[in-house]
Amino acid sequence: MKLTKEQVIEKVKSYPGGKVKLAVTDIDGILRGKVIHLDKFLSVIDGGFGFCNVVFGWDCADTSYEGVDFTGWHTGYPDSNAKIDLDTLRFVPWDEDIPFLLADFDGLHVCPRSLLKKVRQKSLDMGYSPIFAQEFEWFNFEENSNDLHDNDHVHPNPITRGMFGYSILRSSQRKEYFHDLFDLMDAFNVTIEGIHTETGPGVYEVAILYKDILESADRAVLFKASAKEIGHHHGIIPSFMAKWDEKLPGCSGHIHQSLWKDDKNVFFDPSGKNKMSPIMESYLAGLLHCLPEVLPMYAPNMNSYKRLVEGMWAPTTVTWGIDNRTTAIRVLPGSDKSTRIEMRVPGSDANPYLAQAASLASGLYGIEKGLKLTQPPCTANGYEDKSHGVLPSNLWEATQRMKESKVANEILGEDFIKHFSQTREWEWKQAAKVVTDWELKRYFEIM
Repeated sequence: MKLTKEQVIEKVKSYPGGKVKLAVTDIDGILRGKVIHLDKFLSVIDGGFGFCNVVFGWDCADTSYEGVDFTGWHTGYPDSNAKIDLDTLRFVPWDEDIPFLLADFDGLHVCPRSLLKKVRQKSLDMGYSPIFAQEFEWFNFEENSNDLHDNDHVHPNPITRGMFGYSILRSSQRKEYFHDLFDLMDAFNVTIEGIHTETGPGVYEVAILYKDILESADRAVLFKASAKEIGHHHGIIPSFMAKWDEKLPGCSGHIHQSLWKDDKNVFFDPSGKNKMSPIMESYLAGLLHCLPEVLPMYAPNMNSYKRLVEGMWAPTTVTWGIDNRTTAIRVLPGSDKSTRIEMRVPGSDANPYLAQAASLASGLYGIEKGLKLTQPPCTANGYEDKSHGVLPSNLWEATQRMKESKVANEILGEDFIKHFSQTREWEWKQAAKVVTDWELKRYFEIM
């Protein structure tokens, strides 16, 4: 049940600590926040509060971007106005039940949550309620931050060894952490539908319960940040890096999605081919058409493309199929409640706001343009079906395509695409100048 402003204030006041935790997300989907006094919270609940816009002017390592127009040394890094979303009120059960709320920079073109709200509103204006859910795979290590840094992040120790997907044994071996993830997340209103081990040392997979797209993305962002906080209490560092070991599968961030109208799933048509409605077919056609144009929204980092390789449970081709896990898009036709589309391209390193915004915007583009689903489903190995194109193979290639794409600029906005492209070019240039261990081992003695 949605709380009124007065009810939110009363609940926040009931916390004996007299303080509130607020957070926004940066361009990479990382929570950036502060703790403020109750009186300060009450004074900004309507008008918002100033938050340094450097959160959109630096990378994940807090290094200021160069060549980014929006903010930088040339602007002096001023404050932008962040508005608290009262609907996001939660209490943090592993942090003395401190009140917690999300905020965003409403109307600011570089703000990921604001972008998602804009795309969501377009869907609502078209008559469709977007229902989304995200799932994550991630590795867990018996490490602490100090030791990890002292060892240059080399050879971290997974909490379990060996390849054992869907293992009851492995989850019971770290049952305190495993059950805390489930129970504390539920108490934090990040409801988990299911959690299990995946194939790989110390890797888990979680499915977060479906909801309206904005709440879904909020839950996804909060799950990643909260897993790290909960893990800390167990001497565990969770990593949502897309690929930490070339010999192991990467970590996905699959997005399940459907559109609803008048409490009915408009993707479902019992008389349609594969029970797919014409709306679902156009939405799917939009996803396929836009996929190569918006790939950095799903794969935003250099490391993301190490995951997108053949035969490692991540897609490489512009394909779709019925319940086919080798394709970029997996269609799951079922009942009027369960029929949905799974976008399998995003990694767990993607910003959920941006990845979900890209998916919804792409699908709505297909509906708006009346696109027909002319591409047949892949019924075999999707890695081998390259007839409809392959995904760009690295961040630079993908970013250049997105930057120049008329479709991407149309569905996500020219101002956002310009800023996001500049940040991804920075990421590429940062990586390109680093001398890696691979280079030293390969060239140091021989050359």
